[in-house]
Amino acid sequence: MKKNFTLIKCCFLSLFISSTACKTESSNLDIFNKTEDKDSKTWNPEVETFIHDEIEREYVLYVPSGYDETITFPLMFNFHGFGGEAAQYMSYADMRSLADAENFILVYPQGTLTSGSPHWNPSLPSSDNKSDADDLGFIEALISELSSHYNIDLRRVYACGFSNGGMMAYGLAQHKSELIAGIASVSGVMLESDVNPNRPMPIFIIHGTLDGVLPYNGNNYYNSIQSTIDFWKDLNNINTDAREDSEISNGTTIEYYLFNSGDQGVSVEHYKVIGGEHVWFDIQYQGKDPATLIWDFLSKFDINGLID
Repeated sequence: MKKNFTLIKCCFLSLFISSTACKTESSNLDIFNKTEDKDSKTWNPEVETFIHDEIEREYVLYVPSGYDETITFPLMFNFHGFGGEAAQYMSYADMRSLADAENFILVYPQGTLTSGSPHWNPSLPSSDNKSDADDLGFIEALISELSSHYNIDLRRVYACGFSNGGMMAYGLAQHKSELIAGIASVSGVMLESDVNPNRPMPIFIIHGTLDGVLPYNGNNYYNSIQSTIDFWKDLNNINTDAREDSEISNGTTIEYYLFNSGDQGVSVEHYKVIGGEHVWFDIQYQGKDPATLIWDFLSKFDINGLID
């Protein structure tokens, strides 16, 4: 079934609920998620624009220092949450150093303001979305636009995002699976459970058990994390038990679950942050931060599944 949503704010947290609910919005809804920029690169992001569906759309592009036009490069999208701003979001969900080290092109798209606050529409045009903006089509067009200027490996286009940005990543996995090789969600949820992609899909999920915006165990509006894992296990034809592990990082317990051996070698990987709230996590697991964990997982796959 589909779980509908619009937007409210409570205690500075944004929450998507049914489209009949009242709306209270703020341009700073993601401020509370910002973590200290300990290793952030010094760089003034330049906002790029192009027209899609008669709307000027924006994105921040980061081309790695080792870019070579004679070599194909993977492409990573990273989507901000509701009320977010791409350049600001990049400062705390920063993948630029990782892009330099691993040689991939990085894009932080900007959600539209058509309903008052920046947001993403992860479904096909319907009442499930916040506005009429065609965000799925925007990303498809942006892939085409970028590939006309850069040598992008179209077999290795990935998407990740925080909160509503995680919803967008799930939407791309379900509706644009012919374009997306794998996705990662940080404190996000899958809105639809009746839309199946046309091929197996690698899925990475990191979520806190005390998320007060998008609850780990779900509610009347949202799928639980467990039901989301089960959806992708079934879709990927994974019948094996999880490989489990855990680690305490700066006093926080992180439980790790890997469901592998799916069709085309795909996996579902989950990090359960005990006591974790609604944030882009500033934690490490086995010495790796979430951005690195995301890349290490997704980069093993292309559009055809596990890379040999």
